[in-house]
Amino acid sequence: MKSYTKGLFSEWYVRQFLRLHGFEIIKNRHITGRHTGRAEIDIIARRGNLIIFCEVKNRKDAQTGLDAITWKQNVRLRRAAETYMRRTRWTGDVRFDCLVVSGWRIKWFKGVI
Repeated sequence: MKSYTKGLFSEWYVRQFLRLHGFEIIKNRHITGRHTGRAEIDIIARRGNLIIFCEVKNRKDAQTGLDAITWKQNVRLRRAAETYMRRTRWTGDVRFDCLVVSGWRIKWFKGVI
């Protein structure tokens, strides 16, 4: 499987995982604007008064997945999330999570970005 296809499958798999954990998927592959210094947010999900912005990585192990999130990407993700919150006038809680898919396993890192 090519990396792009693996990424699409991983995002689909994580969306199912989050639904099983009581989250409603608000948006997937959210892009705030091209050439704006913003990033694509893989998944935006909500449970109650909490929105999570999720970065999904498909790697051989969890540490490699976490290491794949660079400082520059971290900044772009936060800016994209700020734009989303401003546009939707969200006033609830927010968290940035990373979910690493390794084979059929998902490792969920909460509040890491």
